[in-house]
Amino acid sequence: MTNPSLNSAGTCGSAANGAGARLLKKGVLRQLAQLRHGHLVIIVDGERLSFGQPGEVLHGEIEVHNAALWPMVALNGSIGAGEAYIEGYWSSPDLTAVVRIFVANLDVLDGMERGLARIRRPLANVLHWFNRNTRRGSQRNISAHYDLGNALFEQLLDPTMMYSAAMFRSTSDSLEQAQIYKLERICQKLDLKPGDHLLEIGTGWGSMALYAATHYGCKVTTTTLSHEQFAYTLRRIEEQGLQDRVTLLLQDYRDLTGQYDKLVSIEMIEAVGHRFLPTYFKQCAHLLKEHGLMLLQTITIRDQRYEQAKKTVDFIQRYIFPGGALPSVSAMLHTISRDTDLNLHHMEDFGLHYARTLRLWHENLRRSRHNLEALGYDQTFYRLWEFYLCYCEGGFLERSIGTAHLLLAKPGARPQPCGLNA
Repeated sequence: MTNPSLNSAGTCGSAANGAGARLLKKGVLRQLAQLRHGHLVIIVDGERLSFGQPGEVLHGEIEVHNAALWPMVALNGSIGAGEAYIEGYWSSPDLTAVVRIFVANLDVLDGMERGLARIRRPLANVLHWFNRNTRRGSQRNISAHYDLGNALFEQLLDPTMMYSAAMFRSTSDSLEQAQIYKLERICQKLDLKPGDHLLEIGTGWGSMALYAATHYGCKVTTTTLSHEQFAYTLRRIEEQGLQDRVTLLLQDYRDLTGQYDKLVSIEMIEAVGHRFLPTYFKQCAHLLKEHGLMLLQTITIRDQRYEQAKKTVDFIQRYIFPGGALPSVSAMLHTISRDTDLNLHHMEDFGLHYARTLRLWHENLRRSRHNLEALGYDQTFYRLWEFYLCYCEGGFLERSIGTAHLLLAKPGARPQPCGLNA
């Protein structure tokens, strides 16, 4: 399996030794001395350095294995820290806790990003510009992540193959039970009926389409840009004999035609991009009948940080989801009210459920480590995904990002409260 390209490692390698490295290390430690929430211990050259508030419940520990860490962080901020982790230059017994400490101290994190790391920001922004979600760009960006191989996601996910936040009714729920409950909640919120024609934008591995067709008897049209997901879902449709009820497309959402009673899109909007939010919502509204309903499941960023996020590139955008961008609730509602005739009928936030989902995915990843090696995914790839999962879990636990259901209604819709208090 091809390793990720770690750009700042090469750039910073020459700075890892000598007086320059010592200065960069001092600069990073000076920033860490400003931590006010949580307690962080860094073990370097046998010495334990303490930052923040000893005794706090939120405690994290980092062990430095290679001095190249310091210039990577100094010159590339949080992206450099992630790259250094992937290279094995540092480790932690609780990576999520370390992420949480930095999210809880966003002023310190922002200071690190504004330091020497700002020198590289224009280059990162230019590179990210090439990942914008035009039709061709969207195809390329989706393939970069979702076409890594179905075998990888079979190891990571539960039997439903849902790659989105689950909804847990109790602490005893398994991941599979929580994903099935999420599907049921979505169907209830959409008030699905046997006569409905449901459009799904973002097929995934087909579970939403198959669940709606099987349990609610409706007709489903679902579209994806991933060739791997298309082949996998087509096989599931044929195995379950649902060819007469489920139509599978390999098509960009902008090219869809027809009119539908209901529309669902589960964590696909993050691949739309800030620039194309108006296009996305206009198209969704256009595809719905006058009485139509749309259920959107989305990861969200805090309203107060949305404008800043639009101008920066983070670790996830660099290494996991090229072209990805998290919307804020306010940005979406502003676009919806300005550019469509849709109205918000219901909203539910369940961000902490995503933190638990990610933790369970991480457990699956750890259990499957040797299987992944046998499939050709090396240790660098494993550390990349470990960092990705913990990075996201920490963000959800500290509420810097959230997850929400938005139920949107066309003017002629009369949504029922079915299931909203289940």
